[in-house]
Amino acid sequence: MAAAPVSAAQAVGEFLQSPDDLQKLAAFRKKLEKEKSSIDVRLKNGVKEQIDATRHGLQKLFSTRSNIQTIKDEMESVDRMCKDERIVVSTFDQISRVSMVHRNFEQTEEMVNNLIEMSDKLDSLEDMLARDSEDILGPAPNMLRIHFQINRLEAFRNTTMHQAKKSSKSVQTTLTRYFDRLSKLIQAFDEYVLTLARNILPIVRAGNADVIVKLLKIVEIEGKEDEKAVALKLVKKAAKMDVASKFRSMQANARVIKYYRSKVQKSIIESIQEKFNGAYMKHEHDPAAFLEDSVWIYQDIIRIEEEVAPCFPADYDIFTLYVREYHKALNSTIMRIMATDPEASLLLVLHGWIKDYKKNMKELNISPELLEPPLLDGNEQSLIEDYLKLIIKKLDEWTANLMTTEVEAFTTRADPPEVDADGLYGTQGAVILFQMVNQQVDSAMDSNQGLILARVIEEVSRVMRGTQEQWTRLIDVEYKKQIEKPDEAAGGLVEYCIALANDQLRAADFAETLSGRVEPLVAEKYQKTIHDRLNDAIDGYLDVAKKCTQTLIDIIFNDLKPATKQLFQPPWYDGIIVQIVETMRDYMSDYQSYLNQALFDLLVEDLLDSFLVTYITALANASKLKMPQASDRLKDDITEAYKFFGTYKKTNELEPRFEVLEMILSLLEASKSLVFLSYWSFAKVHGPNIPFVENLMKARGDFDRSAVSDVMDSIKRKAKEEELTDPPEPTIMKKIAIQGALSRFLART
Repeated sequence: MAAAPVSAAQAVGEFLQSPDDLQKLAAFRKKLEKEKSSIDVRLKNGVKEQIDATRHGLQKLFSTRSNIQTIKDEMESVDRMCKDERIVVSTFDQISRVSMVHRNFEQTEEMVNNLIEMSDKLDSLEDMLARDSEDILGPAPNMLRIHFQINRLEAFRNTTMHQAKKSSKSVQTTLTRYFDRLSKLIQAFDEYVLTLARNILPIVRAGNADVIVKLLKIVEIEGKEDEKAVALKLVKKAAKMDVASKFRSMQANARVIKYYRSKVQKSIIESIQEKFNGAYMKHEHDPAAFLEDSVWIYQDIIRIEEEVAPCFPADYDIFTLYVREYHKALNSTIMRIMATDPEASLLLVLHGWIKDYKKNMKELNISPELLEPPLLDGNEQSLIEDYLKLIIKKLDEWTANLMTTEVEAFTTRADPPEVDADGLYGTQGAVILFQMVNQQVDSAMDSNQGLILARVIEEVSRVMRGTQEQWTRLIDVEYKKQIEKPDEAAGGLVEYCIALANDQLRAADFAETLSGRVEPLVAEKYQKTIHDRLNDAIDGYLDVAKKCTQTLIDIIFNDLKPATKQLFQPPWYDGIIVQIVETMRDYMSDYQSYLNQALFDLLVEDLLDSFLVTYITALANASKLKMPQASDRLKDDITEAYKFFGTYKKTNELEPRFEVLEMILSLLEASKSLVFLSYWSFAKVHGPNIPFVENLMKARGDFDRSAVSDVMDSIKRKAKEEELTDPPEPTIMKKIAIQGALSRFLART
């Protein structure tokens, strides 16, 4: 580690650390001057050495340049002498001609012998090539021998054809025909080599890695021959002369460049593409199966790294080539899958598969640089959006089709509703809808992503709420049509309302089951979303069921309008309550037979509520009540109603509900002086209700105006003193509508 530089101030500070050190200044100065002189001498010597070295180098440089020029001059002299051999050798012409004749005799003899032997050699080579080609996976025992012999024959052909350039056309044609069989053999061998290159991995898998080594040996030999041929062509072109004609070994410029190395690499790439194409075509109609069976990709990469790469020279970088091409072929295949407009479930599978692919390649220590371009251009997250769009589209389409069928059946009511195994009215709407919903939810669950599942549940909830709103509007329309134009309305509204209510309750159960199945599978941050959305859907189904049962009650009271209008009117004293109760009993009998028991129990609650509201409202707006006949009739009405509702509800549940009528009866029967006591009991439960009590007192036939005034004054005063207010939880009295004097007059007229 280098020492930190010391500043001048720090150096001085080291010597002057106390006042006494000032006496040493003279000695310190002499020491520094001595050190400076020493440093100056060393610097001077160093500069001198550098100058000497530089001078010596320049001298050598000039000497070298002079030597080069001398050599150049001598080479030019040699060249001139070589160009004019006759100056040196007096008999050069004779020697040259004899040498040429001798060489021609040798070449001719060799050519004739080669032509004679070529047929037998070709027979042998063709046989060996055929035997090696029978099993493309190896062991190819004759491959190197075949290549060696073909190379010699090819060189012979090239030399012969080159020399024949100066011969007649017929000679050239004859030679070409004679070498045709050799050309076909060379072509067959080339195809065999490229076939081997397309099967490198299967060959290694078959245990014949030495075949690959032989193949690459041939590729290297051919590569060197290509380089020679190219170099000679460049020399010929640069010298603008037929240099090859001077040297027999240089006549290889007749060779056809084979480019074995690039062809082998191209064959490898084509084999990878073919392999992926074959795998895709095998599962063309089920791309998910292609992804499922894709473990072979990783197995191939491992085998290539461990067994194929060692067979190749390092400069091939063959592992990189394979990985790149596998990735590119995979990307192309995935693009093909996307081009088929895949189903939503496949998008999820593909999204998860790409995540696993990245993870697996990382575990295999594959550099990200080799995985270019990224699968789907790195936009695999868009698969989720595409998936959700498809889900939305399908859910909307399926729901629209389902609701079209269901609404048509509900509005036309051409046939009675279906009866299920429990003997209840129902439809298949909820079952069909939740079959679709569960199918999409199951698909989303396969992604193992809470976000996707939560998003799907949100869309499912939206669709459910849409159907619920549609049913609510339809019920209002059909009920209005039934009331306003009964002759034009289709029959069976009661039955279809019962069927729809049962169906909505079943849907609520399905939604609750779905919530219980899905929530535990996701992280806490998604549980709330799923819980809230499905709870919202459940509430919506119950609201529609409630709407159905309320419509059933409205139908009852619509039929009862003639009777309820007579309440507390003269016909009432003759017992109109019997007609009201019998009408309700008839309807309830039908309802109970075909309506889910839980819904029927709620309907009884609402019917009782509606009856009390209707009855008390009519009483509150009565003009005059004959006393004591009115109180007697009221007692009988309470008894009749109590008996009717008692068939559906237990006494301990019914008594608190009828208590309000008992309190009102007490107000009617109480004397002027005791009305306050009855009111106090009533007000403690239901609140002041001054307008109602005042109307009731005015309706009593046994009270004149003065009595009513006295009673109400005492009631109002006491209510004010006691600061009576409405109860925290509204009671049924909150629903009682008190008409003004004008409204009551118009109602009577």
